[in-house]
Amino acid sequence: MDDILMIRSLLMATGLLAAVPAFAQNGADAARDPKKTEVWTPVPAVVETPAGKAPSDAIVLFDGKDASAWEAEQGGRVPWTVADGAMTVVPGSKGIRTRQRFCDVQLHVEWRTPTETKGFDGQNRGNSGIFLQELYELQVLDSYNNPTYANGQAGSIYKQAMPRVNASRAPGQWQVYDIIWKAPRFSQGGGLTSPARITVLHNGVLVQDDTVLAGKTEYIGAPSYAPHACAPLYLQEHDAKVSYRNIWVREL
Repeated sequence: MDDILMIRSLLMATGLLAAVPAFAQNGADAARDPKKTEVWTPVPAVVETPAGKAPSDAIVLFDGKDASAWEAEQGGRVPWTVADGAMTVVPGSKGIRTRQRFCDVQLHVEWRTPTETKGFDGQNRGNSGIFLQELYELQVLDSYNNPTYANGQAGSIYKQAMPRVNASRAPGQWQVYDIIWKAPRFSQGGGLTSPARITVLHNGVLVQDDTVLAGKTEYIGAPSYAPHACAPLYLQEHDAKVSYRNIWVREL
């Protein structure tokens, strides 16, 4: 203890004890300067998000009245009915697709399965589908108290990935999908360089969490990839009067 007191006395006498802490403090203050970690440019673009409406930078694909952004599966006028703010499947008419082609997107879709369920169950109850780039299906199905194979229920990537939970509402109620889609990439030679990925919220609940797809949707057999470019969004007709409304997309 006497030695420590002696050293301290010597340092104070020479002024070193006071100088060392001051130097250290100045260096610490410089390291903690908040401006060193502030980034001011580029400034993110402003996107307005009015309640109940599409973001200001979104492409509105269906607003409840105008289906001109869509065409029949084989081209031409949309064969589904447009009434009461919704676009409803006409069984036997085939699907519809967007006139515009897309790759990476944020997609918002509201859908409703028929109220009448008597005599229908499994895959025969309120069946439809949302196809990203016309090839990869996010299943639309009445999965409310309706058992079926898990990778074919609502919220599944059909025949590939079951949803984390069943967030389905009762038939006749409007439901919401919010989707983040990352398109697959291919080399100039046609090889796959990165697979497709999808995140889905069903009625605000996460059901697909950055899911990696093994390839395009197949009803029979394993999925696989073949090179392709950006492509339309496609809504499936599957013998059920499923309705859609408030569809918009943001290109990413």
